[in-house]
Amino acid sequence: MDTMSGLLDGPRANGAFLLRSVLTAPWSLRVQDEAPLSIAIVVSGEAWVVPDGGDPARLGPGDVMVARGPEPYTISDHPDTPPGVFINPGQRCVDIDGNSLEAAMMLGVRTWGNDPDGETMIVTGTYESTRAISARLLRSLPQLFVLRADEWSGELVHVLCAEMLRDDVGQEVFLDRLLDLVLISAVRDWFARDASSTPAWYRAGADPVLGPALRLLEGDLPRPWTLAMLAAEVGVSRAALARRFSNVLGEPAMAYLTTLRLDLAADLLREPDLTIAAVARQVGYGSPFALSAAFKRVRGVSPAQHRALVS
Repeated sequence: MDTMSGLLDGPRANGAFLLRSVLTAPWSLRVQDEAPLSIAIVVSGEAWVVPDGGDPARLGPGDVMVARGPEPYTISDHPDTPPGVFINPGQRCVDIDGNSLEAAMMLGVRTWGNDPDGETMIVTGTYESTRAISARLLRSLPQLFVLRADEWSGELVHVLCAEMLRDDVGQEVFLDRLLDLVLISAVRDWFARDASSTPAWYRAGADPVLGPALRLLEGDLPRPWTLAMLAAEVGVSRAALARRFSNVLGEPAMAYLTTLRLDLAADLLREPDLTIAAVARQVGYGSPFALSAAFKRVRGVSPAQHRALVS
């Protein structure tokens, strides 16, 4: 499995917050829910998204926005419209005085807004827990990015919209999986659209030496890799491979491998049924003590402490 596939295998919505917002101007939503990741697609009409400290971006039909929390942002009919609705942690919706708006603005099954016939419709999906998203994927994304309708494959949005209006048995799980697929589509297309703004490991995947080396490491993390072993597999000298890692990725090959192993360990530690010893074996450490030492040295906490923090 390559790096990109590994990252995109991470999203696992579980009871994610999904909502269709139907709105007539003027409207302005201040999103300060501290969620780790949210995606919003404009189905009809238009909207403006204004990240704190960033430039406003207009969204038209079919455009998608992905926002990485916990930083807040505002989405509105116009950048100058002051917020009238505030989305707080737990998706608590209040007005400027703190009064709840949840009942007053509910328009039906997973539908909310100020006008059932509003010209603007936005579908929003929010991952409310970091357990649902690979930590490495979150680190790889900017605070907020926008893709235009012709820059991403948004065919599933119409399926998602239709299914959001249904309330059948098992619907929540079905919607979670649809949301995962829509998010994966947006993230994959964002990486492909502008490689210059993506992480170094993504660009390194196309390198004739680093690409094969990274795929070898990512495909067999438990193997007791050394720089000499990896260089022999790729067919270059140790010195040439070491230079390539330092020049392109900015770190030695074995340091990069440690990061890969500990990132995967951090994700696996979210699974309550996996013992720390089992996690250690899956990521290439001979014992839970070896994993604990590396994890604490790099991340500042033990695997057990990390598990408690993300559970």
